[in-house]
Amino acid sequence: MNTTPPSFDSAFFRAALGRFPTGVTVITASAEGMAPVGLTVSSFNSVSLDPPLVVWSLSRNSSSLKTLERCDRYVIHVLGSEQMSVSQRFASGPAAERFSGVPMTQAPNGSPRLDLPCAAWFECANHRRYEEGDHIIFIGAVEHCARTDALPLVYHAGGYDLTPSSDR
Repeated sequence: MNTTPPSFDSAFFRAALGRFPTGVTVITASAEGMAPVGLTVSSFNSVSLDPPLVVWSLSRNSSSLKTLERCDRYVIHVLGSEQMSVSQRFASGPAAERFSGVPMTQAPNGSPRLDLPCAAWFECANHRRYEEGDHIIFIGAVEHCARTDALPLVYHAGGYDLTPSSDR
């Protein structure tokens, strides 16, 4: 397929993408011989109900990439509207400090899981990966999940400002 060069720069593209509200997730994983990783991701979405598959993407420059490529499983935590501080904690700073003081447990197949009342969580087998542009696209085969009635944390236009009301 032939494409033409974009008519915009990266900053404009990022701002345009920011017009689409997304949920906020934290992904946790560990691989043998490597320190656990945790990072905030907003590129999460469903792919299939049968079989249950989800998708998310990660920058090729991420310090967590090697662990996420090598791990057998990971957990995707859908954050609740009261968990902005959790999102911010796992969005930046040294990876080793992100887990400091955060209660942890294990998902049924042994993946590290935040022991927090998230809106939902999904333990996924690291099913497939695809390289596209400056990101790696991960397809997770969902093996276990749970949910609560917590309202989701929503990210829009560079801020956390559109979490839906409970009357919806």
